[in-house]
Amino acid sequence: MPFRLLPHRIGLFSSISAMSSSRRASRLIRASRPELNPAETVREVKCEPGVSFDYSKSEMNSVRRKRLNRVLEVKEEHPKEVGAVPDIDDFRYVKTEARTSVSTKRVPASSNKNSSPVRLEKKIRVSSVVKVEVAAPENWEAVLAGIKNIRLSGQAPVDTKGCEKAGSLLPPKERRFAVLISTMMSSQTKDEVTHAAVERLGENGLLDPDAIVRTDEATLANLIKPVGFYQRKAQFIKEASRICLERFGGDIPDTLTDLLALKGVGPKMAHLVMSIAWKNTQGICVDTHVHRISNRLGWVFREGTKQKTTTPEQTRMSLEKWLPKDEWEPINPLLVGFGQTICTPLRPKCGSCGINTICPSAFKEASSPNPKQKKRGLGPT
Repeated sequence: MPFRLLPHRIGLFSSISAMSSSRRASRLIRASRPELNPAETVREVKCEPGVSFDYSKSEMNSVRRKRLNRVLEVKEEHPKEVGAVPDIDDFRYVKTEARTSVSTKRVPASSNKNSSPVRLEKKIRVSSVVKVEVAAPENWEAVLAGIKNIRLSGQAPVDTKGCEKAGSLLPPKERRFAVLISTMMSSQTKDEVTHAAVERLGENGLLDPDAIVRTDEATLANLIKPVGFYQRKAQFIKEASRICLERFGGDIPDTLTDLLALKGVGPKMAHLVMSIAWKNTQGICVDTHVHRISNRLGWVFREGTKQKTTTPEQTRMSLEKWLPKDEWEPINPLLVGFGQTICTPLRPKCGSCGINTICPSAFKEASSPNPKQKKRGLGPT
């Protein structure tokens, strides 16, 4: 090549290199400035450290491809501000059976005050109570009518000496307190024993919270004896009386929550007090008789099974799923009296029961042998 052409060639090559560099810089400027690319939004530019951009002409195409790969262009229907990063907790996966709903959350951009807010859609849990429809037992209305017919005589102990009879002649406020005390003593105790203990307290002027607080615990225990666990119950009655004075002005609590906060008061007692004292039935009062008879009649089952309930609280929840609410209050004295006279815990009198033709448990529980027959060797072998 003649030497006179060499400077011209060198200048031409320099011009070409400058043009290539200028084009590359122009592409990078357009890629990094959204206003020069209205149809596209730059999401992120990743540049690896330590990478040199001084390449020879033979590697130009490879460098161009790498640069294009480093510029991530994302087409979106709703462009998002690069600086506004949503909280990762908004999109975490939570395994739950609760219902979800979609809400719109606006997150302001942290880097640019003039930018428009970003719309983020996320799922939020909504707490709700799903009422499960439970089919009522077959023939339950006929069975209930039969029991009501049997109970017309009103000869069961609960009819004359139940908790609702406590303080029946007292003013409303004093009667409510008498009902609470009677209910607290009724656990693991026959109605006749409880009623007699309430009468002894009344005779000694102790159906009053202030009088009970001023009475020593030993005297109170002797007065309610032979109520089951009378010493423990005397302690609970004294403490409940103090709470009634300090928090309720001498009256009794008027909510289930406050009643259940009293020591010695369980769900059965709280529902009974609400029904009798406040005429506010919020649930079924289930004692040992209601629990036993409901299972014998096939009225209750454990949640999600066809097995019998094992606790009064399970029975209550199962009954409340299908029994009409207007039957919630009378069902307790009805089944209690039925259990005291006919459907007894041992040796139920199925032969004289008026519903033995429709009761699923009729004649299925073998009667215990008479103790005298057992002594003489006449019992079953």
